[in-house]
Amino acid sequence: MVVISYNACIINDCKCKLARSRIMANRLSKIYTRTGDDGTTGLGDGSRINKDSLRVEAMGDLDELNSIIGIMLTEALPDNLIDPLTQIQHDLFNVGGEICIPGYVILQQARIQDLEDRIDALNEHLAPLKEFILPGGSKAAAYCHLARTVCRRAERKLVELHRNEKVTDLSLQYLNRLSDLLFVMCRSINKQAGRPDVMWENKAG
Repeated sequence: MVVISYNACIINDCKCKLARSRIMANRLSKIYTRTGDDGTTGLGDGSRINKDSLRVEAMGDLDELNSIIGIMLTEALPDNLIDPLTQIQHDLFNVGGEICIPGYVILQQARIQDLEDRIDALNEHLAPLKEFILPGGSKAAAYCHLARTVCRRAERKLVELHRNEKVTDLSLQYLNRLSDLLFVMCRSINKQAGRPDVMWENKAG
């Protein structure tokens, strides 16, 4: 079902947009197809691969990350984070679309620049860190930390896939920058909620 979801974001192929739209509309209205009962799933190019393949695992990690961000958006968040997080959900869907169709490119450099600009803007209002921080603080910040760790896992899986099959450099850069933004967002959420960072205390020895 993950692949079917990601297929929805790649039907804009200019060669056959209308035909793909009609096919996808039919596929999405049919929730079960039985075609995956043999342990395989279909990619956007029509090929079938095993559900435990690296490509499907990478899409699954992105889907999980997107779901956690969805949970974040159900919490009380600073207004200046809601639109960026919603855009990130769309971006992750697009990255999944790229993985679903090998060789397909949809993510643009401007999206990475936007992440960097948001990191700089948020970080400007945060105190410099002198120690590592632990996940926690407000509930929304804790969810954000969870999203950050899943983002790192998704990045690792995509790097592993890249060693075996080509993925776009932009998708790798996007996940790397996104985890940095999520870290800064964690701190910003806690600050605007009046909660301090949870500092790591090195009491060993």
